Amino acid sequence: MSIHDSLGESLAVFAAGVGAGTINTIVGSGTLITFPVLLATGLPPVTANVSNTLGLVPGSVSGAIGYRKELRGQGRRVLRLAATSLVGGLAGAVLLLTLPSESFDTIVPVLIGLALVLVVLQPRLAKALKERRQRAGGSGPHPDGGPALHAGMLLASTYGGYFGAAQGVLYVGLMGLFLHEDLQRVNAVKNVLAGLVNGIAAVFFLFVAEFDWTAVLLIAAGSTLGGQLGAKVGRRLPPTALRAVIVAVGVAAIVQLSLR
Repeated sequence: MSIHDSLGESLAVFAAGVGAGTINTIVGSGTLITFPVLLATGLPPVTANVSNTLGLVPGSVSGAIGYRKELRGQGRRVLRLAATSLVGGLAGAVLLLTLPSESFDTIVPVLIGLALVLVVLQPRLAKALKERRQRAGGSGPHPDGGPALHAGMLLASTYGGYFGAAQGVLYVGLMGLFLHEDLQRVNAVKNVLAGLVNGIAAVFFLFVAEFDWTAVLLIAAGSTLGGQLGAKVGRRLPPTALRAVIVAVGVAAIVQLSLR
């Protein structure tokens, strides 16, 4: 039985798309919802991964539109970080088709764990960095995060193009540390960058990889709806609650990836 001839499986994939689009907009890790469902329908792992990446692109666009108010005044920053993210996303897409999946299995939970530490400690770490700059007589934080953020975003985007589970957690952890912004504005930038990484990987996959159009369309429809739902929920969460959601999702991602 496959997605093509099973109404139940089609509804399950659509529902997974809604859930993924919602959670991606709030924090990330939607792939942990859709990818297992696609595997359960019988799709091979790489085909499921590629189909998932293609299907989640409209959801990322939907989520970014939902966060458009928080994006105001961040156009230049988004453009600069987008250039770095696109390079990383394309590199990750190439790696997906050339490296065995086991290559990232060990390091991914570690990366997510480090990102969660950054998210939890971000206010304290940001304050410490600010005080250090003041003692050194330097200026305020770099408006675009500086070289350290770009290096981190390049690596996180490479991972995003390769698989993408908890990519948003990595982004929020990095940008929350190096940008002097509140968490909601950081989350808005995360949605745009995640969409771009998914988009560049999707364009690459269209020409060189196998995918299932039924799965792509079902996830695209579901994630578009989920993106709007996630924006409505996520924008109302206070910073402490948003951090709690990020940590909860990140821990779940670590557990699921460790058990694969």
